[in-house]
Amino acid sequence: MDIGFAVPVSGSWATPLAMTRVARRAEELGYASLWAFQRLLSPVDGAWGEQYRSVTDPLVTLAYLAGQTSRVRLGVAVVNAPFLPPVLLAKQFATLDLISGGRLDAGLGIGWSPEEFAATGMAMARRGRRSEEYVAVLKTLWTDEPVEHTGEFYRVPRMSARPKPVQRPHPPILLGGGVPAALRRAGRLADGWVCGSGPDLAAIGDQVRTVREAAESAGRNPDDLRMVCRGSVRVRPAGAVDREPLTGSPAEIRDDFGRLAGCGITELFVDLNFDPEIGSPSADPAESMRRAEAALEAFAPAR
Repeated sequence: MDIGFAVPVSGSWATPLAMTRVARRAEELGYASLWAFQRLLSPVDGAWGEQYRSVTDPLVTLAYLAGQTSRVRLGVAVVNAPFLPPVLLAKQFATLDLISGGRLDAGLGIGWSPEEFAATGMAMARRGRRSEEYVAVLKTLWTDEPVEHTGEFYRVPRMSARPKPVQRPHPPILLGGGVPAALRRAGRLADGWVCGSGPDLAAIGDQVRTVREAAESAGRNPDDLRMVCRGSVRVRPAGAVDREPLTGSPAEIRDDFGRLAGCGITELFVDLNFDPEIGSPSADPAESMRRAEAALEAFAPAR
């Protein structure tokens, strides 16, 4: 199982200096990938959690880090596709793939916040069905020349769309979601699946199987698909009686990594942004960085 690390994007520690320190150190330690996520808005009462109160844009963040690194892959888990026209997101992804030398992993979600849908002028209805056409339009824009698409939701006139991404035929597309329809969609259409922010170790094996079965039913080889888990890690003292998965000492958390690998997860990235003691505007950024550097060492792939 490949191990990645999420860069600082949430809260007080999401600064250019911290992003650079984490990205460079992760690359030095042999991590396979760096990750960011998208959140456009948050409720004024903070009801969604500390990790969503202040979040940088993931593609701008990863573009900045593309120039600070040379080997490690750059993943977004996820950008909510309905919030952007496919021609715009295709251009942004292609540019990021170009400037990074072909290191992009393009994670797509369908969104869950009515407030963000309202703010972006989009309707939530039929967003799952719309996402299937969205993936097709992305692939057309990245692979065809000239491009042309006329569908139920999107239309691209016969035009040229360049530059193309470096990766061929296109950057890997990872679809998010945990409900059965989303899992089957990932198996049928995508290069892999990425789980949500709170992976259920009791259910994730069933979710992986659903993705793989959908791929096989669509005539695809399920072994070609990537199964990516956001490891919402919270390092705490060892030995808690009611310990939750991915919470505890580094040794306990690494045991959880092993269980996830046994469930069919092929890649996991450590994400400290979802720890309220780190990914919060109220957290001490210096202490967050100290804990991040300790986690980078503790979960390094070489260990």
